[in-house]
Amino acid sequence: MTFDVLISGGRVVDGTGAPAFRADVGVRGGRIEAVGRLDAAGAAVRIDAAGRFVLPGLVDCHAHGDAVVFDPLVQHAALRQGVTTFVLGQDGLSFAPTTSPAAFAYASHYFAAVNGPHPHVDGPVSVADLLAGYDGRTALNTVYLLPHATIRFDVMGAAERAADEDETRAMLRAVETGLAEGAAGLSSGLEYAPGRYADAAELAALCQPLGAPSGGLPYVTHMRAYGASAPVGMAEVVEIARRSGAAVHVSHLHGPASTLLPLVEDARRRGVDLTFDTYPYLRASTILAMVALPPWVPAADPGRAVEMLSSERERLAGEWEGRDDLWPRITLSHAPGFEWAEGMTLPAAAAEYGVTAAEFCRVLLMTTRLQAGCVRARPDEGPEGEESVRAVMRDPGHTGGSDGIYVGGHPHPRGFGAFARYLGRHVRELGDLTWEQAAVHLASHPARRFRLPDRGLVRRGQVADLAVADPATVADTATYEKPRSLAVGVDDVLVGGVPVLRGGELTGAVPGRALRPV
Repeated sequence: MTFDVLISGGRVVDGTGAPAFRADVGVRGGRIEAVGRLDAAGAAVRIDAAGRFVLPGLVDCHAHGDAVVFDPLVQHAALRQGVTTFVLGQDGLSFAPTTSPAAFAYASHYFAAVNGPHPHVDGPVSVADLLAGYDGRTALNTVYLLPHATIRFDVMGAAERAADEDETRAMLRAVETGLAEGAAGLSSGLEYAPGRYADAAELAALCQPLGAPSGGLPYVTHMRAYGASAPVGMAEVVEIARRSGAAVHVSHLHGPASTLLPLVEDARRRGVDLTFDTYPYLRASTILAMVALPPWVPAADPGRAVEMLSSERERLAGEWEGRDDLWPRITLSHAPGFEWAEGMTLPAAAAEYGVTAAEFCRVLLMTTRLQAGCVRARPDEGPEGEESVRAVMRDPGHTGGSDGIYVGGHPHPRGFGAFARYLGRHVRELGDLTWEQAAVHLASHPARRFRLPDRGLVRRGQVADLAVADPATVADTATYEKPRSLAVGVDDVLVGGVPVLRGGELTGAVPGRALRPV
């Protein structure tokens, strides 16, 4: 036998949960052709995996790579962790489907500090065209969720109210069209504008098409509340799932495990098909406007918001009075025009600027037109801290998600380190998962949840998305102080049977595809 690629001498962790076993893996025509002892086989490319594990390519179930996935640095950051697929369209906000310049401008501007500008799309775009633009332009595969807030703005603008029947029908048509064009679910961001103005009835109506004939695609939600307030968010999740019949995937589930895990179990007892993703860090990252602005500032309308930041200075000062506990927890990650402040806490940057923390926040949001991002220490993790992270990831409904944001000079380290941290710290060092369980949580389980065809397993006939990891050395190196540092221990990766990482370096190949559910 002759293969395009032969990975020899490694131990296969196949994604089924079965014990790892010694085997060679032969790849031909983009798929796994053989798994076994292939000592006599020839190959155009040989990868010596002695002392290493051969894993199915990992799936990042929550990545903000919608625009930056074309950036070689972002691809390098993911591949060095064994990640071969990004799930995009998160938190209810992305570029498609948009039918008006105003909706595209909203989708591009409001989340600019998270998604960044799209390098190939500059106006209203369909899901079909957005997905086609990923094919053959990146080393990573992509999966796309329909963004609820983008659809809502396209139909209703920045309206701060529930949808009426006509508006719901219009949004429903957009959901049905987007699913037909290849989207893998519907996402919501219920702490962002204007998604936060939707009620459970609206969301349940839009989730109806996720069942038959779509065959069980998920409703993926950034809930309305997390941490100690997670019962509020989860109650709405259960209501939406029961009214629509949709499966649910909760984004970046975080907070005290003593609160979260009983809620997860209760939802399952109520018949909800529930999964979730987490990232193994205690700090969050988002747009500064969401953290700091009071709800009466129309964040979905940057023009009006900036006017109010100027005209309502005293009212804002009153709202922010007494919030001295908030400002020290904020580190600026993206501050256009104030790049000198990136990586500084808000009080430190304010002191450098010569004003109070609240006033600097106002100036920054006004000057950047809300396009500022931050890393934030959460106050609601409780005394359990990392123990909660560990307990939540052991739940069988868990999948991995970096919530990676790559925009700005000082992003959260999770985009460069979350999956390597799972493998290095939580598998090798702490034993929270075995290697076999990790391959299920980080590869095969996500592939099933998003109905990715022939992926997630190291098995004959599967698409050859494969990562070769050194179990003794794989680790994250990115920190809050140095967030753009590449992981170590994963040096060889295939996407669609094509080597995209060799010896830890990009090959320049761009075989990534936009994956449609089947």
